[in-house]
Amino acid sequence: MNVLYPAISEYDRAEKRYMVCFPDLPEAITEGETLEEAFFNAYEVLTLTLEGRVDEGMEIPMPSHRKGAKLIAPSAKAQAALLMRWAKGKHTTAEIARALNTSWPAVARLEDPHHWPNLRQLERAAAAIGQRLVISLEPVSGESK
Repeated sequence: MNVLYPAISEYDRAEKRYMVCFPDLPEAITEGETLEEAFFNAYEVLTLTLEGRVDEGMEIPMPSHRKGAKLIAPSAKAQAALLMRWAKGKHTTAEIARALNTSWPAVARLEDPHHWPNLRQLERAAAAIGQRLVISLEPVSGESK
C-alpha cells in the first residue's frame, strides 16, 4: 500500500505559471513559475492538506488512479500516519496497544501526522495488525537516475 496521490498540472498562459491540483483533495491547489517548482509546492500543499484534514477530523480519501497524472507522496510522517490509519482495519487502538504492551496514547500517536514514529514502533505496530513494514526510496524528480 502506498500513499501516492495523483496530481494534475496545467499551464496558465495568461499568468505564465503552472497550476497543480489534486482531484482527490479539491482544496489542495498550488502553482509555480516552473513545472519543477509547481510540483515541489504540490508536495508541500499535499502534506499540509492531509495534516489539516486529520487535525479537523475530516475524511481522508484513499488515492485514486488517474492516467497521465503525476503521483506525489506527502511527507514521511504523513505517509506513516495514513498507512497506520488505513491498515489497522477493524483493529482498535486499544487492541493494538495491548498487543504492543504499550499505552493507548502511544498507539494513537502513530496515526498523528505531526508525530515522528521510529522504525521499531512502526514495524511492531504493523506486525500487530498483520502487516509488514516496507521502506522505499524514490527519486525526487520522479525519474530514475
